[in-house]
Amino acid sequence: MAHWLMKSEPDVLSYDDLAAMTTPEEWDGVRNYAARNNMRAMQVGDECFFYHSVTGKEVVGIMRVVAAAHPDSTAELKDGKVVWECVDVEAVKKLPEPVSLATIKAHPELQEIALVKLSRLSVCPITDHEWDVICKLGGL
Repeated sequence: MAHWLMKSEPDVLSYDDLAAMTTPEEWDGVRNYAARNNMRAMQVGDECFFYHSVTGKEVVGIMRVVAAAHPDSTAELKDGKVVWECVDVEAVKKLPEPVSLATIKAHPELQEIALVKLSRLSVCPITDHEWDVICKLGGL
């Protein structure tokens, strides 16, 4: 099982919004090739951190991939082909304590995390060790 971090602005989709949904949510609207390719690499069962971007700037919960990459329903075809894809996710658990970007940047074991190194990327891989450190910081 791989681990990932996925960003959303909380006024667009917050973790609480996702947790309140009774069906899985399509993680749509991603328009970056690297982020799309990361979603293509995801497998059903992979776990993802839910990161509130712009407002909050913190890891707030965990979600699970429940459907592999498929055409993004919000995207238009380009030259008759699907360019943008997405995965479906469901909420798993809210972190007891959100883990702020400042905390992540200051932690010596998270200096190479993609969240910091590739800060504009909305879907990025997380190593198993980074996953464990953030879970611990978040009270799990």
